[in-house]
This record gives sequence, C-alpha cells and structure tokens, in this order.
Amino acid sequence: MCITKSVGLGARNDVADVRIIQVLLNLNSEAWSSDSHRKLEVDGRIGPSTIDAIRAFETRAMGLPESDGLVAPGDATMARLLSGLPPGPTKEKLTVVMPRAMQKRIELYYEPLVQGMTRYGIDTPRQIAHFIAQLAHESGSLLYAEELADGSAYNGRTDLGNSEPGDGPRFKGRGLIQLTGRANYTQYSRHTGVDYISDPTRVALDPFACVDVACWFWQSRKIGPLADADDAKAVTKRINGGYNGLDDRLEHLARAKALLVL
Repeated sequence: MCITKSVGLGARNDVADVRIIQVLLNLNSEAWSSDSHRKLEVDGRIGPSTIDAIRAFETRAMGLPESDGLVAPGDATMARLLSGLPPGPTKEKLTVVMPRAMQKRIELYYEPLVQGMTRYGIDTPRQIAHFIAQLAHESGSLLYAEELADGSAYNGRTDLGNSEPGDGPRFKGRGLIQLTGRANYTQYSRHTGVDYISDPTRVALDPFACVDVACWFWQSRKIGPLADADDAKAVTKRINGGYNGLDDRLEHLARAKALLVL
C-alpha cells in the first residue's frame, strides 16, 4: 500500500503520507477540480486545501453522497486514486515511491533512469518496481551518489580486487547502486569503454553514470528473474550481500508495486 497511516480530517497525517496523497490528487485533478490546472502544493502539510481536495475527489470522482475528508491505507478512495494513473514510471510516481526525495534530485535522475531501464531491459512492471525500490534505499532517496565512509575499510580487500595501497578509498562505493572495489570498476570500465580506473570519481559526478552503473549491476548479477518472481529477499541479498535495511526496501517496494504492478 502507498500510505502507512490515514490522511485527512482528524488523521495522523505523517508528512510522507500527506505528500503521497497530495501527489495522487494532483495526478487525478481532472476528476475532482473544475480547473484541471489547479494543483495542490506538495508540502506534506495537511490543511484546508488538501482536505477540500479529498472531499471533492470523493464526491465528484467517486460519486459519494458525502465525504469524511479522509483517506485510509487500502480503502476505496486510495484504490480510486491509483486506478486513474498513467502507465509506466513518471516523475510523479517517483515522488510517491520516494516521498522524502527532493524534487531537484528526481528531476536530475529521471531521464537517466528511464533511458537506463530501457537500455538494460528492466522493463517488466515487477522489475521496474523492485529496481526503483532497491535504488531508493541504496541511494537514500536519490540523495547519495557516493558512499559516506572514506573507503579505508576496503583496503586490502582482495575479494574486491583491491590489491594496491589506497585502493579502498580510491574505489569506494559510487553510483545509485554502488560500484565498489577495483575489480568491479575494472569490469564496468570494460563494459562501457570508459576509463573509470584513472578517475573513479566520475561515476558519482555524472547522473547518467550513476544510474547506468546501477542498471549494469542489476543486469550483470541477473537480478531481473528474481524481481519477476517477486522475491524481495533474494533481490536484496543479491544487491546487499545480506538483508540490511530490508524493512525500508519493502516499504519502498509496496509503494512502487501499488503504482506500477497493476
């Protein structure tokens, strides 16, 4: 489900949940507003405008005789909001999947994401949902393109191909699903024909490279079939090596599936 708590009159109104409802109402504005250009401010704050929009949606779009001004997880209003969405991933859907993401980060990565998923054949609804959910967790909702730690813990990690002094920091994690270690940077450089060994920081600085490396990792590790089987734990282990952050990954996945797996 997209929201975890109710939104509206007298509800808990968590910021992330309110933002999700505001985005969904905007995507359905033609169904409830006489002015299709009227949009709610997506600020995560409940107020008269958002409550009035919920009421207008329930009475005009759903034909209810009256509205309680409330949307609950899994209720008829939520189902109707989701049923009117355009197909495929959109910027607005990314905002719903990652309600804490800054809009400028979604703008930065949207085109690289669409192009990358197409290029690497991440094109079934379940694969797209799992890929975006995992990427959302790994990147902190598109905030981080480079590992926060300095990478010194990777020094001497021969399993990562770090055979030279300073390889740990030099080849620390970069990308929206992080590329880590000399061996992986070497493989990716061969794949792209771009020399990321002499300047590994280029992976983090170029939005298209940030996304491309995530798509390459997904494809090269054969994660697609696990996603098509809807095996979230297996997908997580293939990416993370364990199950770190599984609850957060599943939370993002629930929203992504609600929007993309019809």
